[in-house]
Amino acid sequence: MADSSIKEKDIETPRDVSPEVGEVSEIDDGDAALQFLRRASKVAEMTRADEKKLVRKIDLMIMPLMWCCYCLQYLDKTLINYAAVMGLYTDAKITTAQFSNLALIFYVTYLAFEFPHGYGMQRLPTARYLGAMVALWGLIVAVTSACKSYGALVTTRVLLGCFESAVAPSLILITSMWYKKHEQPPRVGIWYLGTGTGTIFGSLISFGFQHYHSATFNSWQIMFLIVGLVTIMFGILVVFFLPDNPMSSRLSHQEKVWAIERLRENQTGIENKHFKPKQVAECFADPQTWLLSLIVISSNVPNGAVSSYQATIIKSFGYNSFNTALLQIPSGGVSIVAILIATYLAGRFNQRGLNIITLLVPGIVGAALMAFLPANDKAGKLIGNYLTNAIGATLPLNYSWVAANYAGHTKKVTMNAILLMSFCLGNIIGPLTFRKNDAPNYIPAKITIIVTCTAAIVFTLMLRAYYVWENKRRDRLVEESGVRHKTDVEFSDVTDRENREFRYRL
Repeated sequence: MADSSIKEKDIETPRDVSPEVGEVSEIDDGDAALQFLRRASKVAEMTRADEKKLVRKIDLMIMPLMWCCYCLQYLDKTLINYAAVMGLYTDAKITTAQFSNLALIFYVTYLAFEFPHGYGMQRLPTARYLGAMVALWGLIVAVTSACKSYGALVTTRVLLGCFESAVAPSLILITSMWYKKHEQPPRVGIWYLGTGTGTIFGSLISFGFQHYHSATFNSWQIMFLIVGLVTIMFGILVVFFLPDNPMSSRLSHQEKVWAIERLRENQTGIENKHFKPKQVAECFADPQTWLLSLIVISSNVPNGAVSSYQATIIKSFGYNSFNTALLQIPSGGVSIVAILIATYLAGRFNQRGLNIITLLVPGIVGAALMAFLPANDKAGKLIGNYLTNAIGATLPLNYSWVAANYAGHTKKVTMNAILLMSFCLGNIIGPLTFRKNDAPNYIPAKITIIVTCTAAIVFTLMLRAYYVWENKRRDRLVEESGVRHKTDVEFSDVTDRENREFRYRL
């Protein structure tokens, strides 16, 4: 049965749906795109110029919204980082240990809700689901402005983690619905730029609100209230303007067919609302799943430490609260430059793994500068702190690796959940390395960054070697067996391990 989101005007002139020899015939269990194509009227052949125009239209339709989602997600979860130097400790009567727990609690609930969100975004319209989550976490951010105790802050951080945990897997899924494999890294990079721009906006917002004085609200309270209200309004915009998939988008019928057909080469499908336990089991049995998980965990230990404690680290170099807020701006700049260069090169040269390694090296150097330079070398330590912000740019490359190398909709959704759970584990461990007894220099935490980045490099090399070996093995099997192409296998919702024509991106 065709997806209910397909409009009547798109199926007015169905073509003959009798399958040819070697063609996928079980369309009810296949991808929603296959159901659409089998019932769609014929359209003109897409030229290169048509495709460029279509991609530009798709970019304008979804990329600004996706970037805003990720920017607000990063800004909203790190507002507490800025509030820490704006009087939160005193107003809420919390200790350094309790502040560390707030970062930990957020990621614990973030982790716990990945699988429920994965199921929800498969069964429900993806974009509307995302928009609802954005509005809900905006409400929690606004409510945080009323928190004047540790217990209240714990409650809001728990709820914030519940709702924000939907954003990254949703955006990965949406990116894979619209773009070819080589187009995915730079697009993931564009919406992931929200981390860098979120850092810049957060620093400027923090600096501005530190000049706000009122008998009713403290500066950090009005900051949470206004940012939360902006997030709620944006969540409503996502519900109404971000399309759930190409088939139900605002594109013309011809453009919808083109948007689907151009993705055949991905062999990862677009969408399937049937939950398939077999694909879940395959995901857990797949070697790439656990190597990717180890890469993300190890590279996000330093990322979690830097994102949660950046203001504290910079202030420990001897700067006051006003200068600390402004000195975080270059961190966002480093993140933006690293993301743009790495994701562009990954798409251009099909080398996600090597680009991940290239980004981890500055992180190791930066942590070494912070840990081992003399205490009076403030400039050198500050540069080291900035360099560690390149580590975060590895995450969009891992996102695009999953989008490119996992086929079968349930398997993709499952892996997205595992990937984000791994992200959470890294971010849970990271802040815990900043122990009260190590203040103010936190040398063990900085050494931990060096060790975990080195481990991430080793795991990345192992995964890349596995992909090279598996692609060669499949080439050899196809050559020996003489298997012929099966028409529409690209949209049959089979997994990457079931489809012998599938090849992994490096």
